[in-house]
Amino acid sequence: MALDSAQLSAFAAVIDEGSFERAAAVLHVTRSAVSQRVKLLEERVGQVLVRRATPCVPTEAGQALYRHAREVALSEADALNAIGGGQQHSSTRLAIGVNADSLATWFPAAMALAHAADGPGLTFDIHVEDQDHSANLLREGRVMAAVTADPQPVQGCQVLPLGTLRYRALASSAFMQRYFASGVNAASLAQAPMLVFNRKDALQERFVRRITRRALTPPVHWLPEAHAFVMATRAGLGWGMTPDPMVRADLASATLVELIPDKPVDVALYWQYWRLNVQALHRMTEAVQYAAAQTLMA
Repeated sequence: MALDSAQLSAFAAVIDEGSFERAAAVLHVTRSAVSQRVKLLEERVGQVLVRRATPCVPTEAGQALYRHAREVALSEADALNAIGGGQQHSSTRLAIGVNADSLATWFPAAMALAHAADGPGLTFDIHVEDQDHSANLLREGRVMAAVTADPQPVQGCQVLPLGTLRYRALASSAFMQRYFASGVNAASLAQAPMLVFNRKDALQERFVRRITRRALTPPVHWLPEAHAFVMATRAGLGWGMTPDPMVRADLASATLVELIPDKPVDVALYWQYWRLNVQALHRMTEAVQYAAAQTLMA
């Protein structure tokens, strides 16, 4: 069953942009034209593909078709660029899932390297997701590559090890004196305010269980921004698990100190990407491997 390319592009644009209005603006057509194309595509495949919400998201059937649409767009852009004699004739957008700490440290260097190699036609659509959950973005077809803690390949993907991101349980000196003067134990950890990135962030809980062998319920500050998380730790708002690359100067100056010296939590990271013969994705993979090697532990 052949699919209409204009209908497929309209459907993908709605998912990319999150609404029919923004999809229409990107495609330079009217909203009604986008709606009609998506409706015809749904009639063609006999299933609802878009859940009309805010933002619009693909249905289970739509997830598979969305991935197909992105693969088609990537392959088409790659072919057009290949026959252009070195000139960019078509833009390429890479949708990538990245954990916030990688995005705050080494990943922008990878983006810059890939952009320099591929030219101004390459753009990025970055989805921030916890490393323990970013592989789900691949399963849903929302991204074509992801930095993840999951070494098991998602169907249709290839996996490459990147290295280890080391986290340390840190707090300010004043915070340590206030809450841990008598030591870091189950009693003090149950009372000391804890910084947690979001509801998916299990690093603090992992550290607490490692130290106490218990599940505790201390006061929690939810703070879902990597740089603000470190700033709040410096300010003495709470203790939290922070990645080494962001706090090396703090550790050297004793602005931040470890709750328990030499008790880090290491998170192995992997690069999962669609198994496609597309140059932009290959170059991004090379850039990711290079940038990760400069920052992560082997």
